[in-house]
Amino acid sequence: MACTGCHFSAATLACGRADLLVIGLAMNQPPETIYTDKPRVKCDGATDIRGGAALGHPRVWLEIDEKGYVECGYCDRRFVLEGGPAHDVTGAPPEGTA
Repeated sequence: MACTGCHFSAATLACGRADLLVIGLAMNQPPETIYTDKPRVKCDGATDIRGGAALGHPRVWLEIDEKGYVECGYCDRRFVLEGGPAHDVTGAPPEGTA
């Protein structure tokens, strides 16, 4: 079904199709940042989603390098090594607080 009457603005997506509205809203969300104490992490895009990996993407194993973080190529989740070089840059609270 072709969509007619769609219009895009800086703040909204208006369309008669609900799936396009959901996609538009999801694209306005910043990627999720996950802090970890392990340099090797797995991502399936649905770890916290009820129903599991069937709603995410294929499981991938990622290695955090000297930058202190790695981003998933499927879902853009960012995994940051706690205490690593990217820890403070990403907005994490300094050690000993919170």
